Amino acid sequence: VAVEGTMTVLKLSLMAFSLVFWAAGLIMLIVGLWAEVSLGSYLALSASGCPSAPAVLLATGAAVLIWAFLGCFGAATEHRGLLRAYGAFLTAVLAAGLAAGLSALRYRRDVSQGFQEGLRRALLAYGEDEGTADALDALQRALSCCGVESYRDWLASPWGLRQNGSVPLSCCRARRGCQRRPPGARSLHRDGCFGKVSAFVSANMFYLATAALGLALLQLVGVVLACLLAARIPARLMGIAAPR
Repeated sequence: VAVEGTMTVLKLSLMAFSLVFWAAGLIMLIVGLWAEVSLGSYLALSASGCPSAPAVLLATGAAVLIWAFLGCFGAATEHRGLLRAYGAFLTAVLAAGLAAGLSALRYRRDVSQGFQEGLRRALLAYGEDEGTADALDALQRALSCCGVESYRDWLASPWGLRQNGSVPLSCCRARRGCQRRPPGARSLHRDGCFGKVSAFVSANMFYLATAALGLALLQLVGVVLACLLAARIPARLMGIAAPR
């Protein structure tokens, strides 16, 4: 009776954990989609060689959804091999989450520097690469910023010199403000884009890193439950078979 009670508690606990894990995977998918939409243009301008965070979140979220279902199924059917595989997957997610979270916290400054270099390259190549120009214009409109450090970056840029000291329309508070050459400072967004992008990305990377570390620590519970249940299944089956 005690063995049956312990098995029932372990099964229910692992199934409950799998449901929580499945919900976490769904949240990762949603956050990945949000990051793809909200951070996509920012990441496109970065000169850093880091992999796409939204793509990593989407792929991880999808894998978590699948394995959480398999873990719940393994607990319900008491499938020893599936439970061991589930425990191994949780261990891998734990290690990956810890590595991702710690790396994000450690390399936030490097990511900011990558954005600064990427913004400078985009400004210098403005008018030559339409995709980069569109991303930079969208960034300046969304964050109400102009240039890398200030609007003066545009006045000294190749595009600005060709336009007799003008700035893109995305720098202007209103379209009429860009008709003068050079335009008046009062009609332009005062802040440079690097400061705003750096603050925005650093803050969101901190939240993402914290979430990754929290999810990694949560895996410890799942690993322990999966291993305990997998270890007890053979012993219980032998106990049933012995009277025969």
